[in-house]
Amino acid sequence: MSIATVILAAGKGTRMNSDIPKVLHPIAGAPMLVHALQAARSQEPERMVVVAGHGAEAVSQAVRDYDEDVQVVVQEEQLGTGHAVQQARAALDGFEGTVIVLYGDTPFVRPETLEAMIAARGAQDVVVLGFEAADPGRYGRLKMNGETLDAIVEFKDATEAERAISLCNSGVVACDAATLFSLLDDVTNDNAAGEFYLTDIIGLARARGLSAGVVTCPEAETLGINSRAELAAADALFQQTARAAAMEDGVTLLDPSSIYFSYDTFIGRDTVIEPHVFFGPEVTVESGARIRAFSHLEGCHVARGGVIGPYARLRPGAELAEDVRVGNFVEIKNATIDAGAKVNHLSYIGDAFVGAAANIGAGTITCNYDGVLKHHTHIGARAFIGSNTMLVAPVSVGNEAMTASGSVITSDVEDGALAIARAHQVEKPGMARKLMQMLRAKKARQTRGN
Repeated sequence: MSIATVILAAGKGTRMNSDIPKVLHPIAGAPMLVHALQAARSQEPERMVVVAGHGAEAVSQAVRDYDEDVQVVVQEEQLGTGHAVQQARAALDGFEGTVIVLYGDTPFVRPETLEAMIAARGAQDVVVLGFEAADPGRYGRLKMNGETLDAIVEFKDATEAERAISLCNSGVVACDAATLFSLLDDVTNDNAAGEFYLTDIIGLARARGLSAGVVTCPEAETLGINSRAELAAADALFQQTARAAAMEDGVTLLDPSSIYFSYDTFIGRDTVIEPHVFFGPEVTVESGARIRAFSHLEGCHVARGGVIGPYARLRPGAELAEDVRVGNFVEIKNATIDAGAKVNHLSYIGDAFVGAAANIGAGTITCNYDGVLKHHTHIGARAFIGSNTMLVAPVSVGNEAMTASGSVITSDVEDGALAIARAHQVEKPGMARKLMQMLRAKKARQTRGN
């Protein structure tokens, strides 16, 4: 069965109290719209359409950043969900198959649920995703007649008896493309809100003798986000699910509630993650690594057997080979650290290559930025960089070379050489005592003067 998806993302989100379109507020490091796009992509659709409205330019850019093949159409006036889906008609011209309507602010619909809806389409003309609500509140209600869905009633238009129904509408719909737009042509705005409701297609379908059914899912899966509090709740739900999935996949989390995952974090089995670790987007940690407490990782790759932290920061472009050690208060950015190398203490390695089994001493800094351009530092295999070495890029330190502690290296160092680049030490006997006596006397005079 051919699939197309339409994601509605036109709402302003007034309750967010934000200049940012609602669907671009992030959950686990990605706009909530991206989560909806991932759910849609899971069904390998032939076409994907996003209906934008408020902040259309920013929404369109976010969609392009995700996938340039996703088409964006604009709903100039927000006249309801039915009107929004109508805006996708031209983009779906000639498509013959099932259209699934999703929502940019409902990011947690699972691929398995969409698969169940597609399967149900084999027996029903229209399929709606519903859920049993603990507190139905202002959700639309699903009026059932046995296994058949007769109508969806919006809360504003529902009678007291209809409001007592606990089976609620998620808004997600699957329907044959031609049937969907034919039904939408008959939708009117004769309701309390004066809007064109997508939900009205159920009653219209039943009036035509078409069948309609319901697939249900847990209420949490249909969580819609309209406020900052709901955004925080959604992020917490994502984290809870991601932590459980990581442990199920063989990852040890020593304090699960303190670990923060991004939407695309990948952690290999037998990795141990200590408390208070933050994973930003685009992080891969291979099997058997250990991420120690209070470390921050984003845009990086840690190979098997790596040990990171505590209090380490891996920034975008950090590529760590097998058995690398990165210790406390070390920052690595846009650098490759080859197998078995160690950067254990208080160092910054940026725009650099560190060779296999090299040892970087405490306080080492690659001075990579001249105020305009970034420059590269190359450190060879088995090199030993002495503590408090400044490597002024561009510069190269050869294989098995050494730098003396406290050196400022401005020229390349040959393989096997020792580079010493520090000021000559001058000693003045007794001068320390004389200097301290002078300073104490000056302080005493100042105290008497006050």
